[in-house]
Amino acid sequence: MDAKIFGKLSKEVPSCNCGVILAFYCLLKANRLRLAMKKICPLCESFAPQFYKDTQTYYRCPTCDAIFVSDTELPDATSEKERYELHDDDTADIGYRKFVSPITEGIRRSFTREEKGLDFGAGTSAIISVVLKEYGYNIVNYDPYFHNHPELLQQKYDYISSCEVIEHFYHPKKEFALLREMLQENGKLFLMTDVYDESIDFAKWYYKNDPTHVFLYTAKTFEWIRKNFGFRGLMITKRLVVLN
Repeated sequence: MDAKIFGKLSKEVPSCNCGVILAFYCLLKANRLRLAMKKICPLCESFAPQFYKDTQTYYRCPTCDAIFVSDTELPDATSEKERYELHDDDTADIGYRKFVSPITEGIRRSFTREEKGLDFGAGTSAIISVVLKEYGYNIVNYDPYFHNHPELLQQKYDYISSCEVIEHFYHPKKEFALLREMLQENGKLFLMTDVYDESIDFAKWYYKNDPTHVFLYTAKTFEWIRKNFGFRGLMITKRLVVLN
């Protein structure tokens, strides 16, 4: 209700009701202001209040506990791709191989060479596939920028890996639904990301400083994903998250 409408109503109703109309008008404006300061969570679609503001504005969802960047501040595709191309991903580097080893070793313990895998968001180096293929594993790569083979998204897999990828999701509800759909009934989803908890000072947290890290997770977020996307099990071990 704007001021003109309020003024018109105040002339047409008894004076004793003007206070009620004014109160309603103020309440309406306050509610609009509160809604304007919230964003819809791209995972569970709840309204989320502002959590932190720096170079980007972050919101924290009261339902799934995710922390996400405002949709008006997401990097464009060109900036995002340029950021990924800056990564120094040498597949021969021992440190890099050790970094991804929670996923590669987890897959080797859980699956045979004959079973079929997908590295979702493989990046420029496709390090997960490089390591696993050295052991004879059957795994293919998908990445919208560097291995854009959309036909792979129409198939089923025994295991899917996604290393340092899910924090880049602009549409996590859509992406997790796709990942779940691509998994065989007894398949496993191996994820790596830095998981936020209350012991971390968000203002000083290095992980948020990458402008392409636009959707951040807590343990509660992964539990929400497990329940709402039909996964039976969840294991979180430091940076490694396994859903099955």
